[in-house]
Amino acid sequence: MYLLELAGEDDRFAAAEAASAATDVEVVAPGVATASAVEPDRVAGLAYTRRASELLGRTEADVEGARSLLEAVEFDRTGTVAVRARDVRGTAEIDTQAAERALGRALVDRGFAVDLEAPNHELRAVFAGETCVLGWLAVEGERGFGSRMPSDKPFFQPGSMDPLEARAIANLAGARPGATVLDPMCGTGGILVEAGLVGGRVVGFDAQRKMVRGARENLARYLGSGPDAGGATAASFDVGLADAARLPLRDGAVDAVDAVVVDVPYGRQSKVASADVDSLVGAVLREARRVANRAAVVADRSRESEAIDAGWTVEAVFERPVHRSLTRYVHVLDGGDVEAGGDG
Repeated sequence: MYLLELAGEDDRFAAAEAASAATDVEVVAPGVATASAVEPDRVAGLAYTRRASELLGRTEADVEGARSLLEAVEFDRTGTVAVRARDVRGTAEIDTQAAERALGRALVDRGFAVDLEAPNHELRAVFAGETCVLGWLAVEGERGFGSRMPSDKPFFQPGSMDPLEARAIANLAGARPGATVLDPMCGTGGILVEAGLVGGRVVGFDAQRKMVRGARENLARYLGSGPDAGGATAASFDVGLADAARLPLRDGAVDAVDAVVVDVPYGRQSKVASADVDSLVGAVLREARRVANRAAVVADRSRESEAIDAGWTVEAVFERPVHRSLTRYVHVLDGGDVEAGGDG
């Protein structure tokens, strides 16, 4: 079993993203989840999971209870140790320094030496609400999202999604090593950058030549061979000019992609009339269903009815406040197996 330390304020959203890299994810306290198994490399690429630790146990959220638990559990470890305690969102009202000292003394009594700089093992003591969860740190999540803020990229347009949210949406769609992820309205390429950085092969289309050129520039910066590439290669991406409602991809398994990610136009930020946006969204959802069996679709309001009409099953919808006048709705869609067909 594993302890997952969730980030952000929406545990349901964070847990859903975590489920792309872990099994049997269950939120057990504010900002805390457990999982029966994890894929360490993929956990490291999650946006809203800070850390995964090998679970030692759970108890009530007080220092003495945590120490009693630590003294009672069996584990086969030697060497140096550091204890890191957290009071998640201040919900447990715990003196974390006192907790670290008490748990550190318990480990010293069991033969460990304390090394706060470079320990062999790190004990995580996470206090949240009425619960304390202990675990040995196994993997830490990425913390480099700030270097990819939209305004810092070579090509920028107002309204671009921040990289933390883009990474979560890519993961919800199914981005992973070896998967092909398509964005049929890729804009500046922000979601594709994040899908590529977790190992996916990314394909983008846009109806505007300016966006195609700009997306290529951004993807080359982060998925190419430069200092920001994050281990990806230039062969990881392809961007072309196309109508999102008539993609140059054939039906079925020959050219089908593993997942679609798309941030559809918002009526108030788009030059497209509201009624035309509604029609376009329906067409894009149908076209996405034609080429993939998994999707994450972002809109400024619920598009559940259009998704169902297009043949999707709506797995989940998350409301993600951006600012006073905009809430993004993230739809996680499942379509089952794609049936083979003729040319699209």
